Amino acid sequence: MRTLRTFASAVAVAGLAALALSKPGAAQDLSKEQSEFVDSLPPQAWLSVTEKTERGHRIGKPEAEGQLIEFISYTCGHCADFAKQSDGALDVAAIGPGHLAVEVRPVVRNYLDLVVSLLVQCGDPSGFKDRHRTFLYTQDNWLDKAIKAPQSQQAIWARGTAQARLNAAHALDFDDMLNAKGMSLPQINACLADDTAAQSILANAKADRSEFGITGTPSFALDGETVSEAHDWPTLSAVLQERFRPDPQESVTDGLSGG
Repeated sequence: MRTLRTFASAVAVAGLAALALSKPGAAQDLSKEQSEFVDSLPPQAWLSVTEKTERGHRIGKPEAEGQLIEFISYTCGHCADFAKQSDGALDVAAIGPGHLAVEVRPVVRNYLDLVVSLLVQCGDPSGFKDRHRTFLYTQDNWLDKAIKAPQSQQAIWARGTAQARLNAAHALDFDDMLNAKGMSLPQINACLADDTAAQSILANAKADRSEFGITGTPSFALDGETVSEAHDWPTLSAVLQERFRPDPQESVTDGLSGG
């Protein structure tokens, strides 16, 4: 169980790697032989695996030992902060090596949440993670534009109809954002106009609120149980490190055997 014993240290390494990537110069290239991170990072076999689930999308090894559900609102500032702070560490330390699978489920608090949720789940599941993170990472830009839109336009969006969703996506450049990623405009428009998909998202969000007692975002469930105390990355990180803490006796045994 050496890989699980290094979860906490891998989180720390991932944080250092993310910091290095944010700095200019040659230090950004972690693939170079002199990089201090190369030999410390675990294998990343499961990062490219994403599948659609009954209520969302799961990223990583489906049968991973740890199963985390993230309940995310795309208009929630704390959710955007969580994504920016956690994604690198989770990718490197938990998802990539196959220790943890992360299922993302949307929480719909308003009409824009529904518009973005429809677009994020639009297209092949293999592109879900990129779409999901794109909307969260750029939230400051498009949400500010939405807030500053005329009240008359916001009133149109709030109607919640297919035409209203198309209007909002076009006004906020969501269609151009996804078109630049290779999705066709007809495909984007079809997803926005899909009332059946919209009702399914709303029904699933309602079911999650009932089953897991979700009252705010971001919220989390680990191995089927709501993590009631965690609503940010520092708190959840501590919970995950405890979840993967090795059995003391096993650590002693491994140490004696030279493992």
